Amino acid sequence: MPHISLEYTANLAGSVDLPALAEDLHRAIVAVADGRAGGCKTRFMRHDDYYIADGAPHYAMLHAEIALLSGRTPETKRELSEAALVLLRKHTTPAPQFEVQFSVDIRDLDRDAYTRHEDLRTQA
Repeated sequence: MPHISLEYTANLAGSVDLPALAEDLHRAIVAVADGRAGGCKTRFMRHDDYYIADGAPHYAMLHAEIALLSGRTPETKRELSEAALVLLRKHTTPAPQFEVQFSVDIRDLDRDAYTRHEDLRTQA
């Protein structure tokens, strides 16, 4: 169920270990927010067109949006947000030529409206 979107500017391509970041975010969601690892889905979105601050080319950004089924406490969301921020920084190689802006947003999926289906058929 958890949906994770990782957005990053093109100038960070190669500076972020995306698979390791996703793996650690999945673990954090399980540990902090009682999520199910098998339901975590992470999407990577590289942005070639962006404008940060005054548009100077030395700016970069990495943003995580984590959507969870509603019902978590504000404290749990804050703890997950802080843990995710640490992971964003951990998995980004320092790039002194860039001023990197890291951010995290935790969103609720409406428990009454969210639906999904798992096709459990085995592939032959």
